[in-house]
Amino acid sequence: MSSQVLTLKKNEEEDYNFEEAIKTLRTNLQFCGKSIRVVMFTNSLPDAGKSEISFCLARSLAQIGKKTLLVDADIRKSELITRCEAEHDICGLSEYLSGQRTYGDIIYQTSEENMDIILAGPYSPNPAELLEEDLFEKLFQAVRMSYDYVIVDTPPMAKVIDGAIAARQCDGAVIVIESGTVSYHLEQRTKEQLEKAGCRILGTVLNKVDIRSKGYYGKYGKYGKYGKYGRYDEGYGAERGKK
Repeated sequence: MSSQVLTLKKNEEEDYNFEEAIKTLRTNLQFCGKSIRVVMFTNSLPDAGKSEISFCLARSLAQIGKKTLLVDADIRKSELITRCEAEHDICGLSEYLSGQRTYGDIIYQTSEENMDIILAGPYSPNPAELLEEDLFEKLFQAVRMSYDYVIVDTPPMAKVIDGAIAARQCDGAVIVIESGTVSYHLEQRTKEQLEKAGCRILGTVLNKVDIRSKGYYGKYGKYGKYGKYGRYDEGYGAERGKK
């Protein structure tokens, strides 16, 4: 494991309702059973808040004493790197999968006790091919032996195939949907991709709901409230840096 400890930033937009929703999500995950330990979070379209939910759930699991690893498998456009402070350059998943780094080089301890993280690493022009490498499977075989839970953040599945590839290594998947942007056919396609990969769908998170609206009061266990956390361009994955 890397000797560098990454300091995690706290999101000032988090509030009581948000924290309660994350705790309920954590409890629901635990009730899925002991066989569900590697869980991916995905969505159909960008901007649903998937990366933020993945991050906060991993941190919440760590806070109750569960040894937790957060894996940023979005090599195309990482959001999780913005939640970490580092004194030196960070090695990431793309470097490991391309043979430039070892397993131990890319796992970092964080300032949150019981929580480690693997970041995406430098942008790769062929992320899907990298995720198909045997090294990706070997990585998950190794981390299963060291952690109670592994939370995997993956790219939007309506745009690229990366999430379906990563799903093969996971015990279950949670689909994050942004309130007001739901397309039945799009979500069905995401569901079908996960099923073809042999990944059990654990449920969905409806995100960015205005809990002040009539009918949502008190249902914090199912709904969170977020601002915007970055954008993907319409041609997601075509070029890094376009927003």
